[in-house]
Amino acid sequence: MKYLVSGTSGPGFQSPDEAKQLLEGVVHPSFARIQQLEAEGKISASGLPVGDRTIVFVLEAESHAEADSIIQSMPIWSHLEWEVVALQSVGDRMAQEKQMLAQLG
Repeated sequence: MKYLVSGTSGPGFQSPDEAKQLLEGVVHPSFARIQQLEAEGKISASGLPVGDRTIVFVLEAESHAEADSIIQSMPIWSHLEWEVVALQSVGDRMAQEKQMLAQLG
């Protein structure tokens, strides 16, 4: 199953020390985890909207539980608000639409 995942409302920084701590301890390790998941084929696309504290990616998982586990494995998990949307393939949807057309006569 494919999932469109977005983590929003990323942490802001109150001081240079806080920025350094969050970047080194949370943000960079999370980016590394996403790159690792891309190399493993679990993430097919990822990116950050320019100028925003948001991460977006397409995740491939066998189940909702696996998708949840992968997302929670990221160091930044507790710092963002997550939206996860299960995606239906275009081919599956097309088959449904063809079936509906056949029923409509």
